[in-house]
Amino acid sequence: TAAGLNAVIPAMTNGYPVTSIGVNAFQYSGITNVTIPNSVTNIGDYAFEACISLTSVTLPNSVTSIGGGAFINCQSLTSVTIPNSVTSIGNYAFEACTSLTSVNLPNSVTSIGTEAFAECTSLTNITVDAANPAYSSMNGVLFDKAQATLLQFPGGLGGSYTIPNSVTSI
Repeated sequence: TAAGLNAVIPAMTNGYPVTSIGVNAFQYSGITNVTIPNSVTNIGDYAFEACISLTSVTLPNSVTSIGGGAFINCQSLTSVTIPNSVTSIGNYAFEACTSLTSVNLPNSVTSIGTEAFAECTSLTNITVDAANPAYSSMNGVLFDKAQATLLQFPGGLGGSYTIPNSVTSI
């Protein structure tokens, strides 16, 4: 895709529904935003790696998994809406998205990989739906449901922080 263009992925190719965005599909491209059709259920590993001009991603309610490194190093990505259909977010999925300011995790997400939001230096808030069975958040910080394990302190959150007494593991 040419630099500065919007990517619109077709719902059908050769009469078959597009159900997956493949590994490295848009890696290092100059796209600025992408619209993914409702037929897609999987965003492949490193699918949008280093799309440094990517500012906007619309994930449809059909997506159930976001692959490892799927949006790693998308430095201009300011926000992402994760739909209620997503159950897993892979390792390093949003690592080094330095313009990402907040993330809202729905109740459907039950698996978050290692360093999924690492090096997000503008990230100040991770919010988890109260009905989520696996994760929770308090004051923008990501924990397991019991708040015994602190999973991610947002990289852009400054000042002092007192670790809750419930935390036994970081």
